Amino acid sequence: MSEVATGAGGRALSRRGARTRQRLLEAAERVFAELGYVDASIVKITEAAGVGQGTFYLYFASKKDVFDELVRDLNRRVRHAMKEASSRGSSRLEAELLGFDAYFRFTREHPALYRIIRQAEFVSPEMLQYHYEKLAGGYTEALREAKERGEVGAIDPEVSAWALMATGEMLGMRYILWGDGEVPERVRAELERIVRRVLEPPR
Repeated sequence: MSEVATGAGGRALSRRGARTRQRLLEAAERVFAELGYVDASIVKITEAAGVGQGTFYLYFASKKDVFDELVRDLNRRVRHAMKEASSRGSSRLEAELLGFDAYFRFTREHPALYRIIRQAEFVSPEMLQYHYEKLAGGYTEALREAKERGEVGAIDPEVSAWALMATGEMLGMRYILWGDGEVPERVRAELERIVRRVLEPPR
């Protein structure tokens, strides 16, 4: 079931209103990534979105409100991309690798993800925790189900989920953000070896 977009005060939005709200979020993604939270402003966000400043307050109560919602939005989109890709795997190992590929693609298309999440540590610590716990929650459940089906070894699903999340995040930083935007084949091969060791899939 898809979530209903809401504006300030929780009012349900029309299709047109939802599009305007999304345009503001996309503008906020660019502005927060480029300028940082302190130097970003509602004026700069509305200018980037091509809407009047008064329009902003129909959808968000403050700069922090739009920042928090941006974290939720990026989190929702990266989880969706990874889940959709993983669902095409014929085994848990294949699903894992497809999920990593989707994460790397998302990072390449949304390099602001890293900077915004790191800003959250200081701007909105509760959203930093929200982001990682939402990622880990679904990941842990998927590994738990795979364990019950006998697709992985005697792993601790929660610990394994957090460890694999850390692996993906660091590799994305090194090879997508700091590299040329692509994960080299040798890195992907090493990632597969690491994932295989963590999951201990039956031979």
